[in-house]
Amino acid sequence: MELVIGRIAKSHGIRGEIVVEVRTDEPEQRFAVGAQLRARAPRSSAVTSFTVEAAREHSGRLLVRLAGVADRESADSLRGLLFVVDSSELPASGDDEYYDHELEGLVVRIASGGDLGVIREVLHTAAGETLSIEATDGREVLIPFITDFVPIVDVPGGFVEVTPPDGLLEL
Repeated sequence: MELVIGRIAKSHGIRGEIVVEVRTDEPEQRFAVGAQLRARAPRSSAVTSFTVEAAREHSGRLLVRLAGVADRESADSLRGLLFVVDSSELPASGDDEYYDHELEGLVVRIASGGDLGVIREVLHTAAGETLSIEATDGREVLIPFITDFVPIVDVPGGFVEVTPPDGLLEL
């Protein structure tokens, strides 16, 4: 399974740097000098490889210079490309640690009984991670991914159990 670790948002300056929207917990490793990156356009299977020549943080954004991309025009042509890795390349997740792709598709059970729906996406917000659940009635339900509300995660069993606070499911 292919996972997105970053997206090229735009060029920066005139020397070919790009602004990367980071979608990995380990940008210092994934975008380290000398790292080999695979990139593809959304909804495309054609992959291009790049080597990181430099990476730095600037005003809360990651700026990256890639080998062979030396000017603004070249950098602009890469806008929108996704940096991807194969899930088999990822280290095993630890206790109480999960990759988004491990959670997506799991059945959501309510501790008091019954199924709520299926996890469609893990949203990463400033307030923390939130599970976007497609409820059995078709609506979207958002539940903060914290132990108080999601006490059981059973990836091998294919489910999570939730204990939502009173009123959350009636919104």
